[in-house]
Amino acid sequence: MQINQNNPGLLAENLAASYLLEHGLKLLVKNYHCRFGEIDLIMQDKNTLVFVEVRLRTTQNFGNAATSITSQKQEKLIRTAEPYLQEHGQAACRFDAILMNRADAAHLIWLRNAFDA
Repeated sequence: MQINQNNPGLLAENLAASYLLEHGLKLLVKNYHCRFGEIDLIMQDKNTLVFVEVRLRTTQNFGNAATSITSQKQEKLIRTAEPYLQEHGQAACRFDAILMNRADAAHLIWLRNAFDA
């Protein structure tokens, strides 16, 4: 993602990271890339590694933020998480989602365990 303060996606990711930090998680990696795709945030919640997908939908024309995390997107996130898990040897993990219909913290929904691997 391009580093640009006018980028709503980047703003949403920064808001999500700040929100999760305020709720006790520790930020490990932003925008993790591998050949399978990208994970927006990788965080630590006590002994659990948390892969976070941040979804911002300012219009409902193509579905809301939650419905945009399709089964294909879930599979891609799982495949993307596997190399990170292999490299870092973390056993306990989960996939969370941060959903927003506007790029501000008042419109943020945190779904813990949004889907299973």
